[in-house]
Amino acid sequence: MATSVQQIDSWRASPSEHQRLEFKEAKVQFDSNKLYKYCVALANEGGGHLLLGIEDEPPRKVVGTAAFNNPVEMEGKLFRTLGFRVEIEEVQHPDGRILIFHIPPRSRGSVYDYEGSYWMRAGQSLVPMSEDRLRVIFAEGQPDWLSEPAMKDCDDDKVVQLLDTQSYFDLLQIPYPMERAGVLERFEKEKLIQREGQEWIITNLGGILFAKNLESFDRLSRKSARVIVYEGKGKQHTRLDKRGTKGYAVGFLGLVEFINGLLPSNEVVVPALRREVKMFPEVAVRELVANALIHQDFTESGTSVMVEIYSDRMEISNPGMPFIPADRFIDEYQSRNERLADLMRRLGICEEKGSGVDKVVEAAEIFQLPAPDFRVSGRRTSVVLFAHTEFEEMDKADRIRACYQHCCLRYVMNEKMTNQSLRERFKLSEDKTATVSQIISGAVDVGKIKLANPEQTSTRYRSYVPFWA
Repeated sequence: MATSVQQIDSWRASPSEHQRLEFKEAKVQFDSNKLYKYCVALANEGGGHLLLGIEDEPPRKVVGTAAFNNPVEMEGKLFRTLGFRVEIEEVQHPDGRILIFHIPPRSRGSVYDYEGSYWMRAGQSLVPMSEDRLRVIFAEGQPDWLSEPAMKDCDDDKVVQLLDTQSYFDLLQIPYPMERAGVLERFEKEKLIQREGQEWIITNLGGILFAKNLESFDRLSRKSARVIVYEGKGKQHTRLDKRGTKGYAVGFLGLVEFINGLLPSNEVVVPALRREVKMFPEVAVRELVANALIHQDFTESGTSVMVEIYSDRMEISNPGMPFIPADRFIDEYQSRNERLADLMRRLGICEEKGSGVDKVVEAAEIFQLPAPDFRVSGRRTSVVLFAHTEFEEMDKADRIRACYQHCCLRYVMNEKMTNQSLRERFKLSEDKTATVSQIISGAVDVGKIKLANPEQTSTRYRSYVPFWA
């Protein structure tokens, strides 16, 4: 298990800490209760390493630690307290003593707790796991929802009758097989159908993606996306309430076009011309609808993806709580339904690499819209797109949210936010520098952003990064 100094320096060079790597300065000591929580959290996230004696901010200087002078004794305490073995390694780095806690992953379908809480990491914090995440873990090892039967006892004709097999090959841009057996073989390979004796089972994955009509499947009819248009800014008066009928892959393009057709238009003036522009950029609508379909919790009954259109905003929501905090959607990605995400990526409907939210934030900046608001409440995850609002009409929360998202967007593009870049985001002139400085100060005060270089004293050359960078 001997860890080399070179390996430690390689870990120190990581762009940021993550679920499986944690640094703590701990020059003199480290709180045992906090240690227990970190060991549980890292184990619950798949195992990892906790290093004491290293600063947790880049460049992560080695400062050495005097904590836990008897590692063998501490190993015993950890085992008695947590119920699983954590190995502690002592490494003499040229710059000081380092302790490495090698934390094993939890067993499949189980989760560790300490003091009655199932701990996990959220950014730089330790938090109890959400009920939604726990249900996913406890369901591991059981058949997932996508592999369960949507319809049994189907012969070859019925499979082709119920599923739009042509769309599968069209979306992949490959020739349709000359014989039906080739179609069924391909669908079986994708786990869209399964052989059971002489008949076929259409899986939930096959039905939810390629159903010609979701109403043909009792288990899937309530999973269709629902689009609601309200009169005004509230829910009192409904102008339209319509559910989709096709599977997600078959009907995605039509769904996005249908939503865009319902959006109000604004008249803008470009050189010598007047033109109508939709209230929200199409790329934002497309990415958010795709995300909602892919990341929903299918085990939630009686609920579905919803697109609600008001006179001043649009809300897109899906059942289920996210696996990562809402303020990390821009830089992190974890799919709830990996097989669904993989197939929809290959079909050209989404990008599995997690760039969708980046595109949404970038589009909001280009179209000079208020920053999208990502919300987690109850058992749903939603994002709100707002109609164009003049800078003077934005409240403090709107401005800070835009500042944070702009800072995140710059960071994932390997750039840093400055007063000038934020002024350009808001399309403000140079005489508004002081106003933008107040927004930045507000974002720093609430812990959303921080100085890229704390030692920079000149306000003119200050740059900023997100709090998690």
